[in-house]
Amino acid sequence: MAIYKKVRTPCIGVCSTGIGDNVCRGCKRFAHEVIDWNAYSEEQRRIIAERRDGYLANAVRSQLEIVDHNLLLTQMRHQQIRFNEDQNPYCWVFELLRAGASQIEEPEQFGLRPTPVAKGVSLVELRKRIDDDFYGLSVAYYQRFVAPGLCCA
Repeated sequence: MAIYKKVRTPCIGVCSTGIGDNVCRGCKRFAHEVIDWNAYSEEQRRIIAERRDGYLANAVRSQLEIVDHNLLLTQMRHQQIRFNEDQNPYCWVFELLRAGASQIEEPEQFGLRPTPVAKGVSLVELRKRIDDDFYGLSVAYYQRFVAPGLCCA
């Protein structure tokens, strides 16, 4: 039997559900997930975390490739970037970009390589692209699978 760590809230203090968004622009959870978070079981929280991690990893992977996992891990620790080692390493990359995209001049020093669509693009712009894609994937899922059930409940 696997032992799971408690799933912490993904809230980053930039909630847009209070102004009417169905998907939070900060944490990318759905409005009802933000509201009901404290009532959810660990399994329910884990399901939400896995969905979010998958979307974030895909968004990062479209812009940056991890070419040296050990170097990335070493740098994350050395730079004292807050990240969850249990997450997909592509999620770590986003935490790295959030913490220091404007200070990183050579992604290769972190074990990263831009994908063809990201060549020549600043890491600050890549961080924005990734966040926009992460939000877009979350909105698309909400519109396709959640919103139709809300209209008929």
